[in-house]
Amino acid sequence: MKQFKLTKCVLPAALLILSAAIFTCAQDTRKNQRPPQATETPAKTDAPPQNGDATEYTYEFSQPNFHINHVAIEHNQSGKGKIKFTRKNEEAEVVEPFQLSAAATARVLGLWDALKFLESNKDYQSSQHYAHLGVMRIGMKRGEQKRVAQFDWTHDSAAADLVAEYRRAADQAIMVFDLEIARENQPLNAPKLMEGLESLLRRNALSDPKQLLPLLTDLSTDERVPLIARNHAQRLIKQIQK
Repeated sequence: MKQFKLTKCVLPAALLILSAAIFTCAQDTRKNQRPPQATETPAKTDAPPQNGDATEYTYEFSQPNFHINHVAIEHNQSGKGKIKFTRKNEEAEVVEPFQLSAAATARVLGLWDALKFLESNKDYQSSQHYAHLGVMRIGMKRGEQKRVAQFDWTHDSAAADLVAEYRRAADQAIMVFDLEIARENQPLNAPKLMEGLESLLRRNALSDPKQLLPLLTDLSTDERVPLIARNHAQRLIKQIQK
């Protein structure tokens, strides 16, 4: 009778052990139905851009006797890139982020398309030379195709309009840089810079004045800047918004 009771107690324990083993095996089988995460092929991240940003555009201006004696702009088809410039009697080169506005980008790319630059070998240099006004280089690269053209004067209307667009973009970018430096370190220079900015605005010599509205708004309320410059910023805001 005692032996029967002992068998009755041991049997459920054995069944529990067997059941646990079967459950564990079933779990392992389910896990092995899918390969480990590490073996999955990672998504490719180095695919070439599909929005045209693989195309690179460059503009360069140089005239050693000018105050701004060298300017170089590089950007992609979104208008994003960098600008580099140097001033006469200053060895340090300034390098800053660069962004054309949407409107300016459309104008610039339209002019590049009008030139059919990579498909052409046209010499844009006119028979007259005006190197004392500066030498321009425009360049474009797409894949294995690359071309750079240099001239100091041209009668090609698209080429002339293109360098004029870049000149306005460079003047605007340099003005923004100078205003930021003045606000942070040389606030007494702000009034004179505001006069220079208004002169550029009146001469239609800015790439896109609306790009300046956030900066001018900040300047108009920045107490580090002299009151005359803050008031001038407010007037320029109204002119741009008209």
